[in-house]
Amino acid sequence: MAASKLKKLSKKIFGKSLDYIEIVGNRLPHPATIFAMLAGIVVLISTISYFLGVSAIHPVDGSIVTVNNLLSADGLRWMYTNILDNFLRFPPLGYVLVVMVGIGLAEGTGLFAIMIRALVLGAPPKLITGAVVLAGIISGLAVEAGYVILIPLGAMIFHGIGRHPMAGLAAAFCGVSGGFGANFFIGSIDPILAGISTSAAQLIIPDMVINPAVNYYFMIISSFVVLFVGIWVTERVVEPRLGKYEGPAERFAIEQLTPTEKKGLRWAGISAILFIILMAFTVVPANGLLRNPETGSVLHSPFFDGIIIGILLFFFIPALVYGRIVGTIRNDKDMMKHIIKSMSGMGSYIVLVFFAAQFVYFFNESNLGLIIAIKGAATLRDIGFTGPVLIASFVLLSAFINLFMGSASAKWAIIAPVFIPMLMLLDNAYHPGITQAAFRIGDSLTNLVTPMMSYFALIVTFAQKYDEKYGIGTIISTMLPYTVVLAIVWIATLMLWVWLGIPLGPDGPIYIN
Repeated sequence: MAASKLKKLSKKIFGKSLDYIEIVGNRLPHPATIFAMLAGIVVLISTISYFLGVSAIHPVDGSIVTVNNLLSADGLRWMYTNILDNFLRFPPLGYVLVVMVGIGLAEGTGLFAIMIRALVLGAPPKLITGAVVLAGIISGLAVEAGYVILIPLGAMIFHGIGRHPMAGLAAAFCGVSGGFGANFFIGSIDPILAGISTSAAQLIIPDMVINPAVNYYFMIISSFVVLFVGIWVTERVVEPRLGKYEGPAERFAIEQLTPTEKKGLRWAGISAILFIILMAFTVVPANGLLRNPETGSVLHSPFFDGIIIGILLFFFIPALVYGRIVGTIRNDKDMMKHIIKSMSGMGSYIVLVFFAAQFVYFFNESNLGLIIAIKGAATLRDIGFTGPVLIASFVLLSAFINLFMGSASAKWAIIAPVFIPMLMLLDNAYHPGITQAAFRIGDSLTNLVTPMMSYFALIVTFAQKYDEKYGIGTIISTMLPYTVVLAIVWIATLMLWVWLGIPLGPDGPIYIN
């Protein structure tokens, strides 16, 4: 009796917590508005801090860092003359617009969608769970394809082979959304985060540049973490809990690939392999064209300086080959139509970047970010809050913030200017790549259970095709085991990675020399 009451009370508290998260999240302004407000707050705080004489001693050169008053005559002139430059020089703007040329073409021609179908449909029945989760991870290259195509397809496939459709939906959702911090390829989100990290890191080291592949090695290992956790939780926890599906939905025949689609996919794969071989010839030989001509280095070379162009071509060439074969590209007008369509969807992102850039550069110019980082690092040292515990805590903080704010780039633009410099100034100075990796893990963990995730309502709609009683609570209760197990395993993996001192990616050490 007591256990039953406790269970009801826990359920009530959990339900009210979710209601609170939904209410708070819905009341938040648009992310662009939040950045505009934050920029205004920075201006106001800079004035107050200036008159209060707030300052800090720079730990590198011993100079005194004071606050720049942005409401002074010099500050007002700086803002007036730099708003345009702030927008144009904000790294994520150019990075993502360039890479979207290739990714947009691949999405528009149908290459991403056919890759997902081929991977899932070609898997043996015993490996179908893994195939669905893996397809979800890879679909992170084109987020919309994962949510709109794979999640309903995962439910349909499980239903078609006599398994519970919600288990298929959950497995796909785990791969797509939980895999935000994991992939086998560099996608559109990597240049965005690296650009924001660069702006934050330059508070401490002005010429520091974070390349989009800075987390690549860890992303590959993380892909296996998400894959194995996704399979285990689906088959050992979620599916047994769901039991046998006895709902009214009828089974639909899953459309197989046509001979033309198979041919297009095959030649797209061949063209991708040829492109990789060609790029290898530019960096593998000692005198490779894209090596550093003076030092012969690969890390600090034209290859990584122009990695965005490499990513663009990696998607563009196979997409062009696929489109020509299947007929989605018949001439140059069709090709441009696909690219323009992908760019037309970037309008809201461009508006967001405009205001985010003002916040970031106002924060930098005021010196508030640097002073907060110096004093924050000193406080962390004084209380002994460093090392693995600090990194794990930052993961959990990122996961908590994600419950209320959906946009990953918007969150990182707020968090990075504070935490990247702060962790760079510790005695064991952390490279911005480790802070970025920790953020990506935290953001992935609660993507699965927050109603603020932009596609959450769509996922509820997919679930209701199998039972109209399914709602937000159903999705959250189904996905919560993935969040819990992923948090344990993924954070432990990151801790082990830091302990071993393995680079996170090319030019991505754990610590700064």
